Amino acid sequence: MKIVDAHIHFSSIQSFKDTGKDLSRVDYTKEGLRKEMKDGDIVFAIAMGVTEGKEGFPDRQVQTPMGLDLDETLPPGLGVCPGVNPFCLNQEAMDRLETKLQEAETVGIKIYLGYYPFYAYDDIYQPVYDLAAAYEVPVVFHTGDTYSERGLLKYSHPLTLDEVAVARRDVNFVMAHLGDPWVLTGAEVVYKNRNMFADLSGWLVGTKKELDARLVDNHFDHVRHALTYCDHYEKLLFGSDWPLVPIKDYAEFIGAFIPSKHVEDVFYENACRVFPRIEKLM
Repeated sequence: MKIVDAHIHFSSIQSFKDTGKDLSRVDYTKEGLRKEMKDGDIVFAIAMGVTEGKEGFPDRQVQTPMGLDLDETLPPGLGVCPGVNPFCLNQEAMDRLETKLQEAETVGIKIYLGYYPFYAYDDIYQPVYDLAAAYEVPVVFHTGDTYSERGLLKYSHPLTLDEVAVARRDVNFVMAHLGDPWVLTGAEVVYKNRNMFADLSGWLVGTKKELDARLVDNHFDHVRHALTYCDHYEKLLFGSDWPLVPIKDYAEFIGAFIPSKHVEDVFYENACRVFPRIEKLM
């Protein structure tokens, strides 16, 4: 089966390097990604642009758009959602973001709720949504737990996305991680709003051993409840959040939550609809 991984990383972030080395045991390099994509039947992957400055991530000084800098060149079959730093959104930054949106490999835009102290509906992001509407690309929001203790969770709670979904019906949004651990709330926001989708990435950090253990110990019953409650599998996308986990192993983990009749949608078809540019890149 062909798979689109709708959420990975390909940026030179120290915490990602440490995670790959010490926790998930993945080769966080271009060659490592190419091998994982091949082994996991990944025909396309979407990388979330993020840049680390002197403060680590999040850094208020880095430029918008944030990109992919793990290697000088990108591997084949990789698209990008350039990241937005709300502290750097002057006209010059917006011009750079628009230029990036004119490049073929740009398939969406990424906003890091929780890492930066602004809500999804704040006025500061409205020009970003205007560009997304004009170029017909989705906006991906980080939601839920943050990978940095400097994050502020009130900004990344999935309920805060309801307001922007209602106000900006001209834009499609992707709720990364389904708002975990508030997945039931995330499921309601997806269920209610026709322009809100969700990826199922980033629920665990570790190896196949950790993934298998969590399926056995019922640690993810809250996820099963949320997915059943939402009951809109045409709005859910597979994503691994690599390098947090090995891609193939995480795909098998997510597959355990998806009814067989919806597997092709979740792992391939939905991504092609939500990110319409990727079909021309595969």
